[in-house]
Amino acid sequence: MENGDGFSEEALEAGRVLFAGPVEFVKGVVDLKGLPPADRTEVCFAGRSNVGKSSLINALTNRAKLARSSAEPGRTRELNYFDLGEGQLYLVDLPGFGYAKVSRSQAESWMKLTRSYLRGRPSLRRVFLLVDARRGLMDTDEEVMKMLDTSAVTYQIVLTKVDKLKKSEADSVAAGIEAKLKKHGAAHPLVRMTSSEKGWGIPELRAEVASLI
Repeated sequence: MENGDGFSEEALEAGRVLFAGPVEFVKGVVDLKGLPPADRTEVCFAGRSNVGKSSLINALTNRAKLARSSAEPGRTRELNYFDLGEGQLYLVDLPGFGYAKVSRSQAESWMKLTRSYLRGRPSLRRVFLLVDARRGLMDTDEEVMKMLDTSAVTYQIVLTKVDKLKKSEADSVAAGIEAKLKKHGAAHPLVRMTSSEKGWGIPELRAEVASLI
């Protein structure tokens, strides 16, 4: 798997230290009026329901239950704010796209909140858009990408569950997505490949986040 991918030992260590330090849940935001002050760097993690977002956040922070995954995908109803490194960074866990077993009005309400947040948060440095490696980019992913392009919010694709594929298959999926990203103005050109279960790509993604502070 990836071995640093351009990150120095110092950068990898900075990522390790950031995520090894204090990580505190701050609040769940259900309305833009409830957002905390935009006084520090912010990154957020977005993706379809059941993409493995909670597992990835838990792997990054090396905590078993920081982000709570549910047996019923799509039940994260809030923008969940976590403070990393005693005020250095906000990590935001967004509601999943493709909500399960909720009313249409509730789903639309969550999506409206997410869109408003993504379009108007001045301290947001990057959106990490998680994509299941086994499925590749889906229509809902591309809709979010178009929205981020028009909002000029930088985003980066992170493949999850790459351990479920052969390395050649995962490489092919990543290469195909990177080719598509050339047509998206706000997209980071590099796709990161991760496995929460195996720990693959986790040090590099920590370094990526730390580099944004």
